[in-house]
This record gives sequence, structure tokens and C-alpha cells, in this order.
Amino acid sequence: MSPIPKPVADAGMTGIARKQVPSQIMSEDFFSDSNRARALFAQLVNTPDAQRIAILPAVSYGMAVVAHNTLFETGQNIVVAHEQFPSNVYPWHVVAQMHGLEVRTVKPPVRLHRGDEWSTRILEAVDRNTVIVASAPVHWTDGTCFDLEAIGTRARDCDAAFIVDGTQAVGAMPFDVERLKPDALICAAYKWLLGPYSIGLGYFGPRYDGGKPLENHTFARVGSEDFRNLVNYSDQYRPGAERYDVGEHANFVLTPMLIAALEQVLRWNPDEIQQYCRTLTVELFAEAEALGFGFEQERWRGAHLFGLYAPESVDLATVFARLRERNVFVSLRGRALRISPHLYNNAADVAALVEVLRTESR
Repeated sequence: MSPIPKPVADAGMTGIARKQVPSQIMSEDFFSDSNRARALFAQLVNTPDAQRIAILPAVSYGMAVVAHNTLFETGQNIVVAHEQFPSNVYPWHVVAQMHGLEVRTVKPPVRLHRGDEWSTRILEAVDRNTVIVASAPVHWTDGTCFDLEAIGTRARDCDAAFIVDGTQAVGAMPFDVERLKPDALICAAYKWLLGPYSIGLGYFGPRYDGGKPLENHTFARVGSEDFRNLVNYSDQYRPGAERYDVGEHANFVLTPMLIAALEQVLRWNPDEIQQYCRTLTVELFAEAEALGFGFEQERWRGAHLFGLYAPESVDLATVFARLRERNVFVSLRGRALRISPHLYNNAADVAALVEVLRTESR
């Protein structure tokens, strides 16, 4: 979970104050902020059509929309990566049980430099009976990159839906919908989009045009802008992915926070964020290698998210505790320290991390 930038927090406080005087909220306000968020996210992931963006409460919701609008047949299979984030695994286990499908979990090779071979194994797991390939730009435990361009091409060759959970990358790493062509890209806002919890965004491609939403709320219907005529019920859903919006998506606190976060990410530019993190951690990788820590090759790891695999002699729990004492916060994932630098980190943070690694590796 990322820290919230000050402009994002300010937007939330302004939203709370606005709700204190609801008489100032007009009917058009139930749409304007959501549409602004759609446009900003469309710009971030490079898709020209903001109507393909839905406002969602969580990745699990977006995956449920996909599952709800995919036709399954007994004997088909779904391909996922080993130890993929649960929100991009549980939905596929459920539909597999319901429809008699196989979930193919693709394990990585047992070695440090595994990104290239892992992507190859995923490609080999996809066949003409594959209905969904569920992936991510990087693995959430150690930042291993997946070759999404190749995986997406293989999915399309087999007429499988290519579904991407972008939460661990989008906002800190470039993502190009026009190039990668996912059928759906689902992102929670709380991570690298620098937004609040309980809101997110999803891109839905042409495969999911004309689908059925999970909910039947007012604002999913054509004509819902006209509050005077809401009881003139419509059977028509809104165009594009707007039909998939969560109910009450006009949230007057979270949506302005999301807008401020997206504006901040676009100002910073994910390409620049990657370059900053890569430059910042040059010394860290040199020192870690000298101390016996292992890590993925640069081509196959995120600059903003990566794992350092500790030698057996190093007590990671002690390293974790010592780092917290220095106000350096990492995550433990098996034998790895998961490290997530960003623009709010500097050389002093890296120096503190290196010092603890040196001390605990003696």
C-alpha cells in the first residue's frame, strides 16, 4: 500500500467538507468526477476511449465482471502464474468448479534468474482449450516481470481472454493498452496509483462490449443523468464499460482523491519513476551481490518492486526488525526481502538499508 500524497489527502478532506453541505451537489456532479477519472486513467494506460474505463471498488470486483461475462465450456482451462495475487486466482478457481474447467498453475524454474523461462512456460501452457490467461506485469512477491506482449499474443492466437491485474505496476511502470491489447486491465488505486483504498479502475476491451454488469443500479442505465425522470425506467445499459461501474461510483470523497492521485502520477510519469528507482538502487544491487544476496536480472525485474533473496546464514526476521528501527520498511516473502522504492525514497534510505544488510550478513 502506498502513502497518499498531500494533494490526494487534501482532495479527500475537501470531499468530506463538500458532503457536509449536500445541497451544493448538483445532478451533473454524480458523473463529472467519474468521467474525469476515466479520462485520466485512459491517458495513463494509453487508450483513446475513456468509455472503456469502469470505476471499481477492488480488483476482485473487476475479475468478477470478467467471469460474469465470459462464456465457459466444460473441458476448457484457465492459465495463471504460481503464487499469483489471490484476487486474480480465486475467481478462476470458482468458475473452474462451476463449469468443470482446469486451472493450470505455471510454476517458475527453481533458480534466481527465472523471468525469461517463467514467461516461456506460461506461453507453453496456453492452448486451444484455454479460455482465460490471467497475468500481471510483475509478480507481486518479488517483482519478476512477465512478457505480457508475448503472453497476450499467444492468448489471442488461441482466442483466450487476456486478463491483467495491473495493481503491482500501473502508475510506477509504463503500461500501453494499445500495444499489449489486454481484454481487461484491472487496477486497485491503493498501490502505485497512489490513491485511496476501496476504489480502482478497469479497462474493458471489445471482447466485453455489451456485457451484463454485476449490479443493477440507477447510474448503469442510459438516461440516468436526468434525475427528474429516473422512474422512467430504462432497459438500456450505459455504453462501453460504464455499465460495469460499481454502485455509488460518484463517491464524493474517494473519487476526487483518485483524480488527484492520477494527476500526480501523470505529472511524475511512470517512465521517469522507473528511471529514478533504477538509478537510486545501483549501489544497493552491487552491495547485495557482494554480501551473497540473489536477485533477478535487470531486464526481468521491476525497478520499483524487486526481491533480494538472502543467504541461509541471514536471519530475515532480524533484518526486517533492524530496518524498521531505521524507518526503512520492506516486506518479507519467503527467503526474499521485497523492496519497493519510489520517488519519496532517497540515497539516505538506500544507505540505511545497505548498512543493515552488511551488519546482519557478518
